[in-house]
Amino acid sequence: MTVSPSVGVHRAPRADEKDDSDASVIERSWGEPDAFAVLFDRYADDIHRYAARRLGTEAADDLMAETFVIAFQRRRSYDLSRPQARPWLYGIVTNLVGEHRRAEARRLRALSRVASTAPGEGGGGEPMAERVAARVSAESARGALAGALAELPARYRDVLLVIAWGDLDYSEAAEALGVPVGTVRSRLHRARSRLREALGGSDPTALQEVQEEPDHG
Repeated sequence: MTVSPSVGVHRAPRADEKDDSDASVIERSWGEPDAFAVLFDRYADDIHRYAARRLGTEAADDLMAETFVIAFQRRRSYDLSRPQARPWLYGIVTNLVGEHRRAEARRLRALSRVASTAPGEGGGGEPMAERVAARVSAESARGALAGALAELPARYRDVLLVIAWGDLDYSEAAEALGVPVGTVRSRLHRARSRLREALGGSDPTALQEVQEEPDHG
């Protein structure tokens, strides 16, 4: 047995459910609510990881649970012509993140401060010194990126991170955020331009460098 915050304790998915499209799972859940647990099993880890990167692991637990509660409650309004529910779920969690804009900005600035003040570690010979130097350099880069992300307008940050951390393509990002694909492209271009300027010309697409870190303040 597994536990989903949306439907409570439920049976394990049947073998023939594993290859069903998300849309067919959602449609079946209209009459068989426990079937919705299949979506939880498919996407809960991804949604949690995305939320953790944006607001920290502690907040991610609540956001992931709330995402599936909302999705379950809204399942009858889902557009069944869309076979994949990932963009829909990322849209829900991104909206939830949007209710914590100031908390997200504070977290990013805290990551930036922590990285910029991380002390070096001495001793241990040249190989150790090289490793320490590389670590400090990487921490500095992550800190600079976190600080730059904190200064982006929320609409740019959402587009950038739902693509970089949610691994959505342009059309999926448009679906998730409820905007045209052209708007996604425009906002992404502006976000990357602002990051590149803030980072002194460094490539801002390596956003995986900002990993989950403990919350500070």
